[in-house]
Amino acid sequence: MKSRMKKSQLLYLAPLLIILLIFSFYPIATSFAYSMFDYRTNNQQYNALRMSSELNGNLLAENADYIAYFLNDDYDYVDEEGQAIFDQVIAQAEDIAEKYKDLKVVSEEQKQELEAFFENSWADISAVYQRLPDNDLIRGEDLRDLYRSMPTVFIESNYVGLDHYKRLLKDSRFHGDLGNTLLFTAISVSLELVLGMGLALIMNMAMRGIGLIRTAALVPWAIPTAVSALMWQYLYDGRSGIVAHFFASIGLISSSEAMLSTASGAMAAAIIADVWKTTPYMALLLLAGLQVIDRGLYESAAVDGAGKIRTFFSITLPLMKSSILVALLFRTLDAFRVYDLIAVLTGGGPGGSTETLSIYSYKVMIEQSNYGYGSAIVVAMFVCVALIATLFIKILGTELLAEE
Repeated sequence: MKSRMKKSQLLYLAPLLIILLIFSFYPIATSFAYSMFDYRTNNQQYNALRMSSELNGNLLAENADYIAYFLNDDYDYVDEEGQAIFDQVIAQAEDIAEKYKDLKVVSEEQKQELEAFFENSWADISAVYQRLPDNDLIRGEDLRDLYRSMPTVFIESNYVGLDHYKRLLKDSRFHGDLGNTLLFTAISVSLELVLGMGLALIMNMAMRGIGLIRTAALVPWAIPTAVSALMWQYLYDGRSGIVAHFFASIGLISSSEAMLSTASGAMAAAIIADVWKTTPYMALLLLAGLQVIDRGLYESAAVDGAGKIRTFFSITLPLMKSSILVALLFRTLDAFRVYDLIAVLTGGGPGGSTETLSIYSYKVMIEQSNYGYGSAIVVAMFVCVALIATLFIKILGTELLAEE
């Protein structure tokens, strides 16, 4: 029967909950908020989160100054009627700039007033230039371009709601990267589980020099991922890489250059590098589960005549169910979020064949400065991670946090 948590116990957990709120839930909530906007830092119209339309008063005042500057350049080359029109437009531009320079939110009537000024003043100015085409007027083209850009003083709302998620459903690149991520995760974690179990069984033996074996086995895991990726990139090099030449010599690949230049070769290269680096971590997690199994069970099984294989499947695996779940869960979530290994080793190539969701989100947010759509990709990754964690716990039937 499950017992309810008391208030005093909740107080002990309060620091942990606060840390989770700050460093876990807040970034997730922020990413979801960004995903609801067309937020792009390289575009003035979309460089902030705006629920409603705004006015760029500074740009309006700057444009008004340019109108006066351009008209003054041609002022002495028009007749008295043209000068009167220029004076009127300059005065109107100055009044408009003074009235709206400190405003951000404008009503529909104010917006219509500004649009009417843009339209009417340009009509008056262009009429002067058309009436006096032979005069030495030099600012007509500049004024036309300036008035064409006038609508940019209105910054429309960039709230898009769930549009980014609708776009994700139709994004073939997202679907391809999701497939790459799942393929990489499934193969690498499966290999790491099998190899990690074998390594854990070796490290669990009571034999001479086992301490040195354990230390040596953990060396690949201790190497920084970026360094490991650079090392494997050299080993895979088609001209001098020993691993690439070895695979070519035994017929696994057509040529040594195919290791990083073909889709299947690059994915295999990334998986091998990840398995080499992370198998010791998997073994370490499984070793912790092996060491808590009562040795008397193995002795009893040996007395009953059970062999090594029968003992492994009847005693070791059932008693390591929780440890295997933890190891699989940690490694699966880590592999699903892989970035640095593939970013350094293949960069997501060739042709996007090794591009994962993490790399895709990085390219969209950092390289394209599109934080709205990039955040939607990150939220989609979070949903996938949550589903994976739920499926692992439900399928394996282990309630690690439940109290019997």
